[in-house]
Amino acid sequence: MRVLIMAKEGNQNEAAAPPTPEAMAEYRKFNEELVKAGVVLEAGRLYPSSQSKRLRFDGKKRTVIDGPFTETKELVAGYWLWQVRSIDEALEWLKRAKRIAQSKRSGASSRPG
Repeated sequence: MRVLIMAKEGNQNEAAAPPTPEAMAEYRKFNEELVKAGVVLEAGRLYPSSQSKRLRFDGKKRTVIDGPFTETKELVAGYWLWQVRSIDEALEWLKRAKRIAQSKRSGASSRPG
């Protein structure tokens, strides 16, 4: 099954500095484990919401809304697309994501597709 993992950060990270070299090393190590196990299909970090746009539908009316989205409490900062046997396997992998677990203002969501 394919599972989309969305790494989330609090909105206060909208203008945050790039990850430290230590943090990047931890992410690389975790990603290497995922690749070696044949789990990761795709991954990426997203730009701040200030560079984003939303499209709101209301009947036939379409409204474009420019970021940043200050009303949002959490932002998706990055994603992984994984191939796993079950959602439980995805959660076991997520528990090993040391950097996500250490942050007080982040988390991850998983959704099968």
